Formats: sequence, C-alpha cells, structure tokens
Amino acid sequence: MPWFAKIEEGIVDKATFDQYVPAHKAYVEGLIAKGHKARTGYWAERGGGMLLFEADSMDEAKAIVAQDPLIPNHCVKYVLHEWRLLVE
Repeated sequence: MPWFAKIEEGIVDKATFDQYVPAHKAYVEGLIAKGHKARTGYWAERGGGMLLFEADSMDEAKAIVAQDPLIPNHCVKYVLHEWRLLVE
C-alpha cells in the first residue's frame, strides 16, 4: 500500500486543540488496528504536526483524513501528499 503524509498547521489556541487530542489519538489507534500503519506526532519547534499512514489510494487517504477529529473540528489546516519511500 502507498504511504501518505498529512502535514498539519494548528489554527486554534492550545486549549481548544487539546480538547480534541484524545479523539485524534483514538482515531489513529483505530487506523493502526485496521492495518494502516499510522503514526502521528507534532513538531517540537512550532505548532503543527504530521500523520503518516498507508492507504490503497489518494481517494482513500482523503477519506481517512476527513474523518480525523482534528479536521471536522477545524483545529488544523493541512496538505496531503503521497509519500514514496526510497529506503525501508
């Protein structure tokens, strides 16, 4: 399966963002359980982060991202890229 990277930039204050972190973490754990090999984290030096995951297609990746609680709750803006690995 191809890998995808959702590169995020926070657009709300920390208190608002932190309300949705537990739901985001649970969502990523669900992706892992479904075989998407998801990983999530944040940038140490500034607001924002990244979600890496496998999906069958860009369409599936877009659907996965749309269901991440950070998106419908307007906590981040993002770009989505298909990430092509050179070395594993």
